[in-house]
Amino acid sequence: MYITCLDLEGVLVPEIWIAFAEASGIPELKRTTRDEPDYNKLMQYRIAILKEHGLGLKEIQDVIATIDPMPGAKEFLDELRSLCQVIIISDTFTQFAAPLMKKLGMPTIFCNSLEVADNGEVTGFKMRVANSKLATVKALQSIGFETIASGDSYNDLGMIKASKAGFLFKSTDKIKADNPDLPAFETYDELMKAIKAELV
Repeated sequence: MYITCLDLEGVLVPEIWIAFAEASGIPELKRTTRDEPDYNKLMQYRIAILKEHGLGLKEIQDVIATIDPMPGAKEFLDELRSLCQVIIISDTFTQFAAPLMKKLGMPTIFCNSLEVADNGEVTGFKMRVANSKLATVKALQSIGFETIASGDSYNDLGMIKASKAGFLFKSTDKIKADNPDLPAFETYDELMKAIKAELV
């Protein structure tokens, strides 16, 4: 039995922090896991910037409400879910992901949670488990599943490499160059074809 594990941002929906950086006019918030492999360091950096500008969860959620899935993402996901089980494994947060899951047809997502003060200030974050993407894939394998994985960033490489089949999707030139052994695709049709070849 196969489970396909997909990243969320950059694969199915636009990068939330980039959208918020553009909406808020704070270019420093455009930094993502494509630029910074250390997720803890990246989040501490983001939280400090939010505090400095007096921005909280509501302002981010207002921007998320305007974000739609990438063109073709829902159709890709619908077809994939008709072929095998699919889990989205993301380092985003439940407070960010919920409205986007509605737009994607409520797929299963495993993600993290933000710590938010009563006044809406983001004070911290709680990771579901360390190295959540790799840890989740290994846990699924330990209970008898074969995994297929795809993502675009540094934090996806562990689950991609640990899976029976793994693919980069809409990744950066640097990540592709650093991982020449990983097939890299730019369209949902290419990715679907590769996944179907594994499911046969």
